[in-house]
Amino acid sequence: MQVDTIILGAGAAGMMCAAHAGGRCLVVDHARAPGEKIRISGGGRCNFTNLHTTSGNFLGANPHFCKSALGRYTQWDFIELVERHGIAWHEKTLGQLFCNGSAAEIVAMLRAGMVRAGAELWLGTGIGEIRRDAGGFAVHLRRGARETMVRARNLVVATGGKSIPGMGATGLAYSIAETFGIPVTETRPALVPLTFGGATLEKLKPLAGVSAEAEVSCNGAAFREALIFTHRGLSGPAILQISSCWREGDPIAVDLCPGTDPFDILRQRRAAHGRRALSTGLADLLPARLAQLVIAETGLTGNLADQNDNALRRLARAISDWRLTPSGSEGYRTAEVTLGGVDTGALSSRTMEAREVPGLYFVGECIDVTGWLGGFNFQWAWSSGWAAGTAIADRER
Repeated sequence: MQVDTIILGAGAAGMMCAAHAGGRCLVVDHARAPGEKIRISGGGRCNFTNLHTTSGNFLGANPHFCKSALGRYTQWDFIELVERHGIAWHEKTLGQLFCNGSAAEIVAMLRAGMVRAGAELWLGTGIGEIRRDAGGFAVHLRRGARETMVRARNLVVATGGKSIPGMGATGLAYSIAETFGIPVTETRPALVPLTFGGATLEKLKPLAGVSAEAEVSCNGAAFREALIFTHRGLSGPAILQISSCWREGDPIAVDLCPGTDPFDILRQRRAAHGRRALSTGLADLLPARLAQLVIAETGLTGNLADQNDNALRRLARAISDWRLTPSGSEGYRTAEVTLGGVDTGALSSRTMEAREVPGLYFVGECIDVTGWLGGFNFQWAWSSGWAAGTAIADRER
């Protein structure tokens, strides 16, 4: 079977690429339905982009690589596409955009784009040997008991990263890259809850279910959003964000009252309500169980009036600079994305094509471009898929 383009992966980036590649295009995926990660994202409503998207919201060995694609296919372009398809949306917080209805609307929109472009979709299809030949690429596919060799001038790898293996995620993109001599950077789970062990976990366990706004920092990065205590450690948006910057052995610093001066507040309360217990003095600053843990960490006892300035400073430091060292993370099982991937030094930032292997493209999560939480990774999927798809269309004209 001969086609112009074969796209491996019917996720966000793969479908976006197929909608723009033109020519005879075949999209293959092992799943029974396209866009499965889109369907489950955002609680089923898909956080499809972010109003504030810039290259500064992405991590990677080359922070400039994503600028071209993001600048040529922006969040505003995708919003216009969504509106053109009559999909109602709303902003939640921090520029995060969600469907009013269902994430399935985004999948249907992308499928409609593929149909208009004439792209064919094969689901439940396994990918076997891939090799390069005189005409481009030969890909061995399995559909049930049937095996097919498909040849194409263009091969697009859109198989994602390793996150959420329960949905079939593998490191296939990285194996394909290495087959063609393209380097892959270190990969690790990102946007993932952090876990703790030993005495630290025993202290945190009674707080499971408690949440608070916090600013969490590590290795020069800081994020201010909600933090949630779990039975295994810490989660919530602030923790998912900082997990992309955390490495084993690194402590994280947690400010439980961001934007305030706890020492000043505690001094004022000592002067006005000295007979109140320390936990009462923290009542409107922290959830009760969290306040009790912070006080226990300092070893302070008694009422507010019993504390001198040094004691209040110690308590204020425990609130605004609480240091914890995670033992690990929940791993790829719950990670929203994979950090690292196909080395951007081997790709064109304009087209996503491999510099040394004409006709071979990588798009989406499998590339060493990782966005913050909040719709940024979907925007990268749209932008990189569009960049490769339009480049292929131009090439095939």
